[in-house]
Amino acid sequence: MTSIGTAPSPSIDSPRTGTATRIRLLTVAEVRWAFAATALFAAGLLVQITGGPTWLYWALYLACYAVGGWESALEGLRALRNKTLDVDLLMIVAAIGAASIGQVFDGALLIVIFATSGALEAVLTERTADSVRSLLGLTPDTAVRLDAGGTEHRIDATDLTVGDIVVVRPGERLPGDGTVVDGGSDIDQSSITGESVPAFKTVGDDVFAGTINGTGVLRVRVDVDPSDTVIARIVTMVERASETKAKKQLFIEKVEQYYSTGVVAATAAVFTIPLLLGSDLQSALLRAMTFMIVASPCAVVLATMPPLLAAMATAGRNGVLVKSAVVMEQLRLTDVVAFDKTGTLTEGTPRVERVDALGGFDHTDVLRWAASAEVGSEHPVGVAIVDHARNRGLTLPPASDFESTPGVGVRAQVDGRHIRVSKPDASHTSSFPPDIRTHGTTAAVVTVDDVPAGIIALVDTIRPGVDGAVSELERLTGAPSVLITGDNLGSAQDIARRAGISDVRAGLLPEGKVDAVRGLQAREQLVLVLGDGINDAPALAAADTGVAMGRKGSDLALDTADAVLVRDDVAALAKVIELSRRAHRIVVANLVIAGTFIVVLVAWDLIGTLPLPIGVAGHESSTVLVALNGMRLLSSRAWRGAKQPA
Repeated sequence: MTSIGTAPSPSIDSPRTGTATRIRLLTVAEVRWAFAATALFAAGLLVQITGGPTWLYWALYLACYAVGGWESALEGLRALRNKTLDVDLLMIVAAIGAASIGQVFDGALLIVIFATSGALEAVLTERTADSVRSLLGLTPDTAVRLDAGGTEHRIDATDLTVGDIVVVRPGERLPGDGTVVDGGSDIDQSSITGESVPAFKTVGDDVFAGTINGTGVLRVRVDVDPSDTVIARIVTMVERASETKAKKQLFIEKVEQYYSTGVVAATAAVFTIPLLLGSDLQSALLRAMTFMIVASPCAVVLATMPPLLAAMATAGRNGVLVKSAVVMEQLRLTDVVAFDKTGTLTEGTPRVERVDALGGFDHTDVLRWAASAEVGSEHPVGVAIVDHARNRGLTLPPASDFESTPGVGVRAQVDGRHIRVSKPDASHTSSFPPDIRTHGTTAAVVTVDDVPAGIIALVDTIRPGVDGAVSELERLTGAPSVLITGDNLGSAQDIARRAGISDVRAGLLPEGKVDAVRGLQAREQLVLVLGDGINDAPALAAADTGVAMGRKGSDLALDTADAVLVRDDVAALAKVIELSRRAHRIVVANLVIAGTFIVVLVAWDLIGTLPLPIGVAGHESSTVLVALNGMRLLSSRAWRGAKQPA
């Protein structure tokens, strides 16, 4: 018996294209206001630095105040009506205060930062909701129902009831969850289970709404109400988990209300107490205004946001799209990483690993005959065999009398011989090499004139460097990684072994993946999930941080995830976690710097007499200092400095 290994096959990297469900940015009101405010700010800055008229750049900056700040002001007033005080209102007051003492540029910069942040949040929220709505389009609008007399009637799929019998023809999507009562066919279940190879379904097998029928005709009994199918439950799970995650905030935002309340109360005290002690109105007002300026959270806001935004920009240049500053901050806290299998750790398509010849046949002939018989097949296994033969430069003779049997295989006449490529059965397994039987390999048996001639072994190819990436992530988190997949246990264990993962959870439907994530979180671990498919979306939403594969990821996974590996480079995940930790260290340093300036200036103002120009200069110095410190993460060294995977 001889064998040949896998020949390298070319890969084609193509950017993902947009879909009709993608929203247009300018349809989001917050984006339009933020864009207008930024344009006015840029125009004002241009006039100012080119020596234009003072009144003109003041007018442009004040227009920026109005356009970008009205919504924050309104939200702040609403909060005030509810007897709470938030940083939105304080920012507006600080911006107005800055303008009142001639620092209109600083106030406009704050307005732009807040407006842009609000626009980003609105876009991400709308995109996720839009993608969740489009998920329902996976199920067909209509279904063919059989009545008691066997007559077919086309009805709305939403009108199906439990117990109805529906007919599903080749290439159609299944309209409901149910059980096959007649027929057999290969079903593409990748959207639900993530399996890379279609599963053969026959009488008594369960099937899911939204999956795609192969070449056979099925009759399916509907067992689940349309409102409770797996697809419908995915929608519900994503929506609920997204609502929960939306409540996450930056650390600095968690204390903003207390800080805002404290600054306002202290400003009022600094104004009223000197008046009660006999000070004149102008002196008291000037001291209070100076206090509010030096105590305002401008430097604190810039201490937090620029490092995180710079880290996001650096990650983006290196193929990792992090969707928000909250996510950038959250990444550093990851305790355990859970991986999907198909399309994440693996390429997601079967590849020929080896060809073994039996009974004196030549392995090249076995591959050539099998590929010729499979030329007319659309099954992923057949496509992989044909691609492998062509990549090896084999000339494929024409085939005749082609016949495909769902769940069994294909047969054809090639070179005057009767060739059959089929799933192995009990009569074949004794001929298998031991490693094919034990390592989760998909096997196809080739018979020539009803004589076993060879075995073609196929695997879902693991991505290059995955084992090193997993090892590096385990070093960073200090916990073993987990594999959560809808594929069968044998295939999952094979990939996990090659990736260096010991904890394997296989055969999981989308809710099972969510349960696995919840189980890890119950141990008080912050979980990062990496996946690519529709079936991964609920787990991505439920995780503390969800990361999607960018090239082959489904629209729902991409929109649900908090970050995207644009180049499908798993090794980049460890580097972005390292970058998040470095950003956090800079944030802490900046907060110390900003806090020190605020304490010193406030103490000077309260104990002595802080001249307003010195107060403004000190406040602006701290703002510039923390901003420049944060911008260090824009350097390419920040990414190269992250430890390379082993």
